[in-house]
Amino acid sequence: MPKPTLVLVHGAWADASSWNAVATPLRQEGFTVLAPPNLLRATPVDAPYISSFVSQRTTGPVVLVGHSYGGTVITNAATDSVKALVYTDAFIPDEGESVLQILGGSGSALDVPDPTTVLDVVGYPGAPEGDAEAFLKPDTVHTAFAQDLPEDDRWLIAAGQRPITLGANATPSGPPAWKSLPSWAVIGTEDRVIPAAVKRQMAERAGATITEVAGSHVSLVSQPQATIDAILAAAAEVGA
Repeated sequence: MPKPTLVLVHGAWADASSWNAVATPLRQEGFTVLAPPNLLRATPVDAPYISSFVSQRTTGPVVLVGHSYGGTVITNAATDSVKALVYTDAFIPDEGESVLQILGGSGSALDVPDPTTVLDVVGYPGAPEGDAEAFLKPDTVHTAFAQDLPEDDRWLIAAGQRPITLGANATPSGPPAWKSLPSWAVIGTEDRVIPAAVKRQMAERAGATITEVAGSHVSLVSQPQATIDAILAAAAEVGA
């Protein structure tokens, strides 16, 4: 069996560079690694985009990997060539669930009465009625999103973040690919965006193979080996 192609889907307030610490070692292991842009508009837009990317840019089996909101996207984007899913500090929604529903009452730093205390909300051209983009406030990056990274790296995240729409966080997920595909989940136990208990519950529901690591919401940056190992395990399963 050929090595599967690894397609890494970033989450909100990030871009493909968030995978650099994971992608380089995997490429050195001989894998083809691709990290497409996630449009961060809403699942009905983002998932078909990733599905189209997989269909047109890959051949053979694929391991689809998602971080944060990217987990919602890969749950809805698996094509016939996708043989395994890996979630790293990610949402693993069931059908009908939204990001806001999952975080409600969870203790997340983003689940607050006034979202503008943690987010900067701004309009964007062509937005549907009532929609807007949400950026993390710099203080939120430092204290809740990437608190285990060096200060300079946290400032770079704050400066270069790609916003997600409010609509994306409110859109219900579709039928989940994890019901028919093997999955792995990496849980950063110091995550203040998606609390570890919430990630654990979703991963157990999906029947995922779980790894826990003492990392923030961006454990793929601060503790990349845990995610690398999960992807390698998924790739070995696909190639078995």
